[in-house]
Amino acid sequence: MKKINLFSSMILSFALLFSGCGASKTVQMTGIVAAAGTAIGAGVGALVNGGKGAAWGAGIGAVVGAGAGAIIGNKMDKQRKELAALEAAKVESINDGMITKVTFDSGILFALNSSSLSADAQRTLTQFANSLNNTPETDIKIEGHTDSSGGEKINLPLSQKRADSVKSFLESKNIAPQRMITEGLGSAQPVAQEDAKGVQALNRRVEIYIVPGAKMIEDANKAAAKKY
Repeated sequence: MKKINLFSSMILSFALLFSGCGASKTVQMTGIVAAAGTAIGAGVGALVNGGKGAAWGAGIGAVVGAGAGAIIGNKMDKQRKELAALEAAKVESINDGMITKVTFDSGILFALNSSSLSADAQRTLTQFANSLNNTPETDIKIEGHTDSSGGEKINLPLSQKRADSVKSFLESKNIAPQRMITEGLGSAQPVAQEDAKGVQALNRRVEIYIVPGAKMIEDANKAAAKKY
């Protein structure tokens, strides 16, 4: 168990590293998986093109191999089908299905300028936690985002508080804290130009990335080795 926890710590450390280096979201999340692969001795491709739109080698397949990648992809796809039933959540598959991105509208999760979860948000996150508990071998990064109003002096701490609020609630639903990291990004990563009425709300959101943890990768590698 200590070995697995060490792997998880390495994964989360790499997540923090990549989130702050200006790399694309694909690079950031693949970096987490690459860290796990390194920890268990899997091959990792080299980062190319200076981190601008780059990927790790041939992607996650370079980390876990085709056979193990298919096993992980099937597990992640099963969870995405569960998550698709969530209210007020957008579920996406990225990196060839190896990573799941879940976006919650902060207008639904929180009142304006607040980091306190609404009753509706707690109900939705309870359903979300149930799915996370069904796949304990995954790791999670929670990102808080705001619109550009108010300035970063307000927005950065507010976005961090919102991400931390989601993490704390998930912990109360038995999601192990060592599986999760949080980051508040303020208004630095808008998804919409705030030049039209009502568009600002699109940038007030919480994004959660679910990635294969070290144990999932290790188990998939072992299963693939036996099969192939």
